[in-house]
Amino acid sequence: MRNIAKRLLTALLLTASTFSLGAAAEILDDVSYGHADSSGVKIHYATAGEGPLVVMIHGFPDYWYSWRDQMETLKSDFQVVAIDQRGYNKSGQPQGVDNYGMQHLVSDVAAVIRHLGREKATIVGHDWGGAVAWQFAFALPQMTERLIVLNLPHPAGMGRELANNAEQRANSDYARKFQEGSPEDPDILFGGPMTAANLAGWVRDEEARKHYVAAFERSDFAGMLNYYKANYPTPPPPGSPAPPAPPKLPMPVLMFHGLQDTALHSDGLNNTWDWIDADLTIVTAPEAGHFVQQDAADLVSTTMKWWLLSRS
Repeated sequence: MRNIAKRLLTALLLTASTFSLGAAAEILDDVSYGHADSSGVKIHYATAGEGPLVVMIHGFPDYWYSWRDQMETLKSDFQVVAIDQRGYNKSGQPQGVDNYGMQHLVSDVAAVIRHLGREKATIVGHDWGGAVAWQFAFALPQMTERLIVLNLPHPAGMGRELANNAEQRANSDYARKFQEGSPEDPDILFGGPMTAANLAGWVRDEEARKHYVAAFERSDFAGMLNYYKANYPTPPPPGSPAPPAPPKLPMPVLMFHGLQDTALHSDGLNNTWDWIDADLTIVTAPEAGHFVQQDAADLVSTTMKWWLLSRS
């Protein structure tokens, strides 16, 4: 890992041979489904297990099934709820960029928690789901029992890297393309068209990929891009001072980061401990990429369960 301070807990147990391809944990037979109403937008979710509530939020391009391995591991001790974010799969697909502003994405998660009759939950997010998880914790700390974020640095770390890290600025070029383009552009998706099959191209397991293609065929491509249009930060001029950090978070935080991520630089993890007022655990997976919850499924699932049970 590049320039990460000694306080990080680096997970060195992962090798390519331990990657999960999703076939081991077939959660589809065990989940039930529902919808929560978020100011008129239906938010679809899958749920399994009983106990303290854990809400999982996917990123781009993904849907609730991304968490299948973690749901399988946690369901014996927790009620695990994985949502489809708005625009995806069986959730509502409102039109217009404004309907994908962060305030709506945070409200969607709160609506699911309240729909289930709970007052708070452990919030888990990856990629855009990680962005929502961070902002949920800032806006609604009373509803955030614990926070788990995968491959999405703290907003202060992300802002610092966008200002001062040339590699991170280059890594974010795809986001600028998403902000400026449309689903109809023939090269919008990393040089190719935005189709369900192309969006599912990152999924390694062939059987899982079939589910993804079907989910993306039900999704709204413009809605997917609207996350970037409404929320992706504009890089400040190179050398700009770091933006003010948001208030320190009062809840325990667990972070995972696949070090082969080509979109989000691991240097963004530095100094996260300065922005958390509770205990912070950072776990790195040296051979995993951006989708660490699938690339390093066993590491993520077992560590997540240990971390949660030790704080129950």
